[in-house]
Amino acid sequence: EAHLVESGGGLVQAGGSLRLSCAASGFTFDDHAIAWFRQAPGKDREVISCISSSDGNTYYANSVKGRFTISSDSAKNTVYLQMNSLKPEDRAVYYCAAGFRRLYYSGSYYYSACPDDNDYWGQGTQVTVSS
Repeated sequence: EAHLVESGGGLVQAGGSLRLSCAASGFTFDDHAIAWFRQAPGKDREVISCISSSDGNTYYANSVKGRFTISSDSAKNTVYLQMNSLKPEDRAVYYCAAGFRRLYYSGSYYYSACPDDNDYWGQGTQVTVSS
């Protein structure tokens, strides 16, 4: 059975940093892409970053580009989200999700950074940024 477990959330002051972890089990890690989503109170869930571990392709939403860094450790089946320069508007519940990647061709083959479908979800971890 597939499981994703997020950790690393907490309370931090604006300008501070946190590192979230998403530990995966029960499926072939390198065959899947992992996405980080967040959902702020009263807002829709949004995808903020993705990674395809086997080839290192990444995606960042404009709202986090330059401040957040996604990485993966295939030996530990874990994806990390390093969040720097946090802002009060980053306050949200952060979720990771996993799914198969889509294969593209543009002169050579490459996998999408984000899951084609988010088949598995973690329970979420709360991030609060004080001003």
